[in-house]
Amino acid sequence: MKVGIIGASGYGGLELIRLLHNHSEVERIDLFTSSEEGIIFSHKYAHLLNIHDQPLLKIENDKLAEFDVLFASTPAGVTSELLPPLIGKRTRLIDLSGDFRLKDPAQYKQWYKKEPAPKSALEKSVYGLTEWNEKAIQQAQLIANPGCYPTAVLLSLLPLLKENLIDATQIVIDAKSGVSGAGNKPSQMTHFSETNENTAIYKIHQHQHIPEMEQTISQFTGHASPITFTTHLVPMTRGILATSYAPANEGVTEKQLVNALEETYAHHPFVRIIKETNKFGTNQVYGSNYCDIHVRVDPRTNRATIVSVIDNLVKGAAGQGIQNMNVQFGLDQTTGLQQVPLFI
Repeated sequence: MKVGIIGASGYGGLELIRLLHNHSEVERIDLFTSSEEGIIFSHKYAHLLNIHDQPLLKIENDKLAEFDVLFASTPAGVTSELLPPLIGKRTRLIDLSGDFRLKDPAQYKQWYKKEPAPKSALEKSVYGLTEWNEKAIQQAQLIANPGCYPTAVLLSLLPLLKENLIDATQIVIDAKSGVSGAGNKPSQMTHFSETNENTAIYKIHQHQHIPEMEQTISQFTGHASPITFTTHLVPMTRGILATSYAPANEGVTEKQLVNALEETYAHHPFVRIIKETNKFGTNQVYGSNYCDIHVRVDPRTNRATIVSVIDNLVKGAAGQGIQNMNVQFGLDQTTGLQQVPLFI
């Protein structure tokens, strides 16, 4: 396959290059830029010397339509204009930004503070949560890759909500992310002296992933209740740890919750259910496409604690995008994604 990447110089784009370089079915990778045309990419990123020494290419629709698959790893508001002209052509499109995730244009405008993509394009986009939407992904041309936080949260909650094992009206989610989730554009929030030795809450009740998770929960489980979702920035580079709390429904046991997770993901290679553990952290999935999930029920409060961890740049972005590409082209989902986590 011939692959194009828009936004290759961002962290998600760099992960796409790293993973696609070892993909057995990828013949060529071309990189596109809006501002650095002609720059040799390995001159910009020395770790790619002798791996990707090609120049960055100018974004042109005619060139973009030549690829088997095109990944877009851009800030929000870019692909809503860039990708719609390619719909209906041969190229499969996988968007890692948030521009095609929300089906309601008004919601996108409210939460992202940007103009939404055309309604016709939103109607054709398919939400790329691979384990839950595989059949639709197989047929889709335009994939809206999920956000990193929603990937971690939804994979852990959807089986329990679908089986009505937890109270959908009382879900509280506490999520923590490494700094790379904010992208590589410098800001006060990600400045070393602001993040080092500091954990900070941000976007309180205003995070743009809230409507994405509510929409997906409604789509796959039928529950339409709002969620409480808070995000924290922690002083590490990669990783998301999402802890969700909800009362177990009457008569539901911890074993039933575990069984629901195990049965749902029994044939999905990248979701691992950790049953017995006293230690659960982001380093067990670092650099990999795994999502690990653990659940406990407190008998004193009857409240379930559901914990999940992912690498935000892999399962939360590039890895899941490649997993979706594999599904689109009829490949084994694990192709190019069998890296063992970097524990240390």
